[in-house]
Amino acid sequence: MNIDYLKRIVEGALLATAEPLSLNQLNGLFDSEEQPGHGKLRQALAALDAELEGRAVELREVGSGYRLQIRTSLTPVISRLWAEKTPRYSRALLETLAIIAYRQPVTRAQVEEIRGVALSSSILRTLQEREWVRVVGHRDVPGRPELLGTTKKFLDYFNLKSLDELPTLAEIKDIDNLEPELELQHPDADTAGHKDISNEQAPQQKAQQEAEQETDEKDVREKETVPAAGSEDRQQESRSQSRHANPGTEKKDPPAPAGSGSETGSATG
Repeated sequence: MNIDYLKRIVEGALLATAEPLSLNQLNGLFDSEEQPGHGKLRQALAALDAELEGRAVELREVGSGYRLQIRTSLTPVISRLWAEKTPRYSRALLETLAIIAYRQPVTRAQVEEIRGVALSSSILRTLQEREWVRVVGHRDVPGRPELLGTTKKFLDYFNLKSLDELPTLAEIKDIDNLEPELELQHPDADTAGHKDISNEQAPQQKAQQEAEQETDEKDVREKETVPAAGSEDRQQESRSQSRHANPGTEKKDPPAPAGSGSETGSATG
């Protein structure tokens, strides 16, 4: 079969479907006696890839097969045509997904041990509903806990051909970097008409902190300007209470010297 003709059929098939097509699926498009086989299909795919060089569309091999897609470098601009924005995922969900991807097969208890917190059922349900995570078996221990692993849908979503293409742990210095590394969300994709909530709240939080600091300084100034007379009254009251509590300690006037009256009288006489 002519490679150029086969290339056009492959391109048309990839354009007609939203899902990746494997070599078996592409080969199944033809009658049994006309099937080109995997070798010629790979030649046609290579020719198509070379023809698309420098264009907005690229041929990409992912976990489930081959697909035509917009080049990643153009996604921030093209994505503004889509009404639905790419969802943002919580740190807890990304941590759970990363642990399963790098440590699979792994049990729920092992995920919880690594993260140090209980695994929320809603996080696991979200990963399974998106078909990124599935039960791949059971561990041979008492209770037979489920073993979790990633799926081909996971590879397709993150533009990965296999798990070997995952960024190394050395490249992911922080879990916050996991999202751009796996191309969950391009940093510029959400700039049109959407502001970061934290940026909007920052001026309000700063104004509130300044107001609280001003109030504290005002209270300190008021305490420093309290009249000294108040402290003197408290000191006198304290001394009075001390004298009542210890009457023997009160100071008495010294007695008059003996004979002072006669000396006075004789002096007068």
